[in-house]
Amino acid sequence: MRTGTIGRGLGLATALAALITGLSMTPASAGRAAPEPAPAVAAAPAAFTHPGVLVSRPQLDFVRAKVQAGAQPWKGAYDQMMASKYASLSRTAKPRAVVECGSYSNPNYGCTDEREDAIAAYTLSLAWYITQDSRYAAKAVELMDAWSAVIKDHTNSNAPLQTGWAGSSWPRAAEIIKYTYSSWPNAGRFATMLRDVYLPKVINGSNSNGNWELSMTEAAIGISVFLEDRTSYDKAVTKFRGRVPAYIYLTSDGALPKTAPGSGLDTRDKIINYWQGQSTFMDGLSQETCRDLTHTGYGLSAVSHIAETSRIQGQDLYPEIADRLRHALGLHAKYQLGEAVPSSLCGGSLKDNLGPVTEVGFNALHNRMGIAMTNTQTLTEQRRPAGTDNLFVAWETLTHADNPS
Repeated sequence: MRTGTIGRGLGLATALAALITGLSMTPASAGRAAPEPAPAVAAAPAAFTHPGVLVSRPQLDFVRAKVQAGAQPWKGAYDQMMASKYASLSRTAKPRAVVECGSYSNPNYGCTDEREDAIAAYTLSLAWYITQDSRYAAKAVELMDAWSAVIKDHTNSNAPLQTGWAGSSWPRAAEIIKYTYSSWPNAGRFATMLRDVYLPKVINGSNSNGNWELSMTEAAIGISVFLEDRTSYDKAVTKFRGRVPAYIYLTSDGALPKTAPGSGLDTRDKIINYWQGQSTFMDGLSQETCRDLTHTGYGLSAVSHIAETSRIQGQDLYPEIADRLRHALGLHAKYQLGEAVPSSLCGGSLKDNLGPVTEVGFNALHNRMGIAMTNTQTLTEQRRPAGTDNLFVAWETLTHADNPS
């Protein structure tokens, strides 16, 4: 798995979009496909909301009240989280100066340790807020301090993805601790770590599979909130706006899927190859559906997380991507629930499963926006409480199930 950066800023992304917007979407015009424009519209708030990465204070208050009342599904989800290894008060951090991750984490020098310590910091921060037991906050601080004192770089072919995964979890934890706990002397050093070690690896995106760029963009947006970095936030939102239409297909796109700015996918053959050989397109199909549902789940989860953070920050991206996300969740949920896969879809066979990734998007689209999502609702409720994928998704039944805030 190899990756490259696309663009060096908003100006280049916009210029690329402008150059190719006029190209036809039909195979009849030399098989070329036009990418979705990525408008360079300022997205960052005038004042950032804290805590504000994936979960807000009102959301946390809602969860705390439900858990204290013993209400379901929140109490069951909380018990699941507290019974996990990530909530342990005896956890010892395993930081490394250089985390080296090859394709599929081979080699794995610190990759699992870093991702799991980051998830643990987030888990402990949730435990702190819900229980108000300072031992959990102190342990989260201990983990974050251990890494910020040591890490200098991520290397090898999976470095951008690894940085995206860990870099998505760290800011969630940091936001809760910094803005709801009284003592974190090394918060500035942690911010420096995010700015110097993580942000440069994720801010320019990736020409690899869509879940890479979406996870990297999620990390970039979360880090930008914690750093209150408006320039990086705007750049990440522009990446998001260019990538989501290139990751989830709608029939209104035309004969072929959209392509992301800078992707180089300028012919029908290249696009079909990029879409895992799939040449029949339908509402909600993802660029990785025919690869496997697990990687598709990573992409859909990151889409939901980014939109959720944007909503908390005051510029709601859900309306822009709602149609794509609802169709994508619904399509994949339908087959996860056991409906026969037609031969026109991935040769009649889908691999693996989505993972615990539907709660955030379902809550936003169905509960807040009132969109009917029968298959997604059935799958989401059937699989509660949603746990963790041990990469960057964790405890979303607890944080987002029926959460109106």
